Amino acid sequence: MKIVVCGDGKVGQTVSLQLSKEGHDVVIIDKNERVVSHTTNTMDCLCIQGNAASRDVLIEAGVKEADLLIAVTSSDEVNLLCCLLAKKLGVKHTIARVRNPEYANDIHYIQTDLGLSMSVNPEFQTAVEIARSLRFPSAIKNDSFAKGLVDLVEFKVKADSVLIGTPLKKLENISGVKVLVCAVLRNSQAIIPDGNFIFQEGDKVSITAKPTEILLFFKAIGVPRPKIKNIMIIGGGRIAYYLSKMLLEMNYNVTIVEMNEEKAKELAYKLPKATIINADATEPDILLEEGLNETDAFITLTGMDEENILLALYANRANVKKTIAKVNRIDFGELLSDVGLDTIVSPKKVVANQITRYVRAMHNSMGSNVETLTKIINDEVEALEFKVADTFKKPNVPLKDLKIKSQVLIACIVRNRHVLLPDGNEVILPKDNIVLVTTRSGLNDLNDILEG
Repeated sequence: MKIVVCGDGKVGQTVSLQLSKEGHDVVIIDKNERVVSHTTNTMDCLCIQGNAASRDVLIEAGVKEADLLIAVTSSDEVNLLCCLLAKKLGVKHTIARVRNPEYANDIHYIQTDLGLSMSVNPEFQTAVEIARSLRFPSAIKNDSFAKGLVDLVEFKVKADSVLIGTPLKKLENISGVKVLVCAVLRNSQAIIPDGNFIFQEGDKVSITAKPTEILLFFKAIGVPRPKIKNIMIIGGGRIAYYLSKMLLEMNYNVTIVEMNEEKAKELAYKLPKATIINADATEPDILLEEGLNETDAFITLTGMDEENILLALYANRANVKKTIAKVNRIDFGELLSDVGLDTIVSPKKVVANQITRYVRAMHNSMGSNVETLTKIINDEVEALEFKVADTFKKPNVPLKDLKIKSQVLIACIVRNRHVLLPDGNEVILPKDNIVLVTTRSGLNDLNDILEG
């Protein structure tokens, strides 16, 4: 497909790179000459310098022939104007990044009135991901599928784990709980394990099952589930605002430390149930005075990656049960894990996954659309959810008889709201939801997993 991306910032670059890797013809528009020059030299796509909200610039970028326009500039209003002009020029599908919390309540009307195919809010979606991760504090990452019926949870095998030396085929005997191990990261290599796989210390393991089963599994293998009640957030930006609203509604105690006095006053007005501290969190005495030793979860959301990392490591050293850091430059994610920082979130990755999922569903002509897509195991593996359409070529065929491509694992089947962890005798039926895990990229349709 031909896709025009307006805005070459963090989100624009991440989305463009992902879509370009998947074989789409990507054109990028940005008004910053230096940024455009850098992207031209580093990415295989056409870059145009200019105002993305200009009709002439959009025409120069080939919008009239484009299948999709994605507007992710730093301005919500420019993004909406880009999409409106693109619709007038004939583009059928448009996506706009809309970040301002003041627009959140009206986003449905904005999307309908302007004919947007989709609106994305990186800060809100990042807040959702952080809130979800607090369900399993001992986990590195937690994703939900099939409207919350299935969870995919990533955790690390610690030095004292009963899993060390255990073959995968004996996992159920040890835990007494049926979960499916989807993928493992070992020494920077992503593995889709078979029954003979043996767990080692340091493995990052992704499992899938119903949320209640995962809790029982963690209990059985001795993974602690610390009780989270008091949460401290460093930085009072948009993510902190969205996240605090969610956490307060879930009856957590929330403290926000924000250095800017005006922003702290604004948060105090908007979040009266939260405790707002106007102080510099990089001063250790401040954190201790504000109750770091009684904090259960510590979340760093400042605009500086280095500050977020150092503060999270400091909280780890203070034995805080759960630490989460916002890090945009996650190309050194494995290094962060090695120094003890397991849970990191990146808004640009969150929104890139959202947009990629939509593009795959749009690109698919067969009907078995990608319902959910997420990256796991340091972004080396994709977990995808498909809704099985009547066009699936092998319904009612036992999985043991299906010729499925290598490095593809069917993690679970959801049928009539029942979660099935499949064995070789299970079959795929129309209207099922299928969650699969793969190291292959670009799967657009469930039929793509079949050999031949």
